[in-house]
Amino acid sequence: MGNETDFSGYISKADLLKRYGISYGSLYRWKRMGLIPEEWFIKMSVPSGQETFFREDVICPRIDEIIWERDHGNLEDLAGRLSPEEESRPFMMLETRFEKKKVKLEDIVSVTVDTGYAVKDITESLAEIIRAVFIEDGKEDSNG
Repeated sequence: MGNETDFSGYISKADLLKRYGISYGSLYRWKRMGLIPEEWFIKMSVPSGQETFFREDVICPRIDEIIWERDHGNLEDLAGRLSPEEESRPFMMLETRFEKKKVKLEDIVSVTVDTGYAVKDITESLAEIIRAVFIEDGKEDSNG
């Protein structure tokens, strides 16, 4: 009994793939994209050899997030948001009744408002506001 590994709190790679209906290829593509950190892939000895396990409390919420973003957004954006070096880059938080979306300022190509009757590009106006508030005044308000 002393040689048995305690698997409570862990989920095997096979069980994870089955639970979420994802392929081995998708899992490793997400790993290469930085969506799942290398250190989350934990090799453990089992009677048949060695298997990969994950801490269930961290991998399951991440897989839920990846699947939601895959179906409703963009995985590259998610990878950028999850990257630690991206945290220091300036971003805009867009909030609707349904969700919040964090967008790096450097990634914004254009911002338009569509009233149903007319479409107006407000990119330059928004850029001027950002410069006036944060750059020219030298202000940094971390409270939003």
